Amino acid sequence: MRLNAYLARTGVASRRGADELIKAGRVTVNGEPGELSTFVEAEDRVELDGRELRPQELAYVLLHKPAGVVTTARDPQRRRTVVELVDHPARVVPVGRLDADTTGALLLTNDGPLAHRLAHPRYGVEKVYEAEVEGDPSEEALERLRNGIELEDGPTAPAGVRRLGPGKVELTLHEGRKHQVKRMLAAVGHPVTRLHRSRYAGLAPEGLEPGAWRELEPSEVDVLRNRQPVRAPARAGRPQRGSRP
Repeated sequence: MRLNAYLARTGVASRRGADELIKAGRVTVNGEPGELSTFVEAEDRVELDGRELRPQELAYVLLHKPAGVVTTARDPQRRRTVVELVDHPARVVPVGRLDADTTGALLLTNDGPLAHRLAHPRYGVEKVYEAEVEGDPSEEALERLRNGIELEDGPTAPAGVRRLGPGKVELTLHEGRKHQVKRMLAAVGHPVTRLHRSRYAGLAPEGLEPGAWRELEPSEVDVLRNRQPVRAPARAGRPQRGSRP
């Protein structure tokens, strides 16, 4: 694997942080200075400041993210982060993001290739949200959500929509744009007052209190690894286009 990915697997830094360590000349591979383009083989010896580094075991964690916690490894404003909630021997980082006030299912892992695949639009990972909103959306508003909403960064793909009760709806998305659920509901005149992600890639935080986490079962990891690319549905009223990140 590439040297920065190897360093990330050892838990000393993120890939971006690993790049800085490499550029600073602090990393050697078999006694030679590492480069950004260096690839590491199984028998290679990698050292940071003279200390040998070995990859951690792969770890996969499902967290019930509580409100008020940011989805990042560290925060300049010193707010509590999801990584601080997960007391795991391996250095795991979140796959994707949830807003600080959004609760629910969040996957954390140190499996970089899998995290990249899950975040890529071509795999169409299903994300299910329960939203409490201002007012009570009409059937016309729900139908607009089902067909796709025109946002400032382009139209959304059609969404699965289900009414859960007065002022409460469930949205199923296969995209991952910033603030997408909030922007979609605001566009139909019903701003979100509370947002909870009830499922991510089929994983639900059932039985977990807010702030609690569990390791994935091997069968759950296998399902994630065996996901195949999906063909995105055509956008309503427009020719089909490539997925957006």
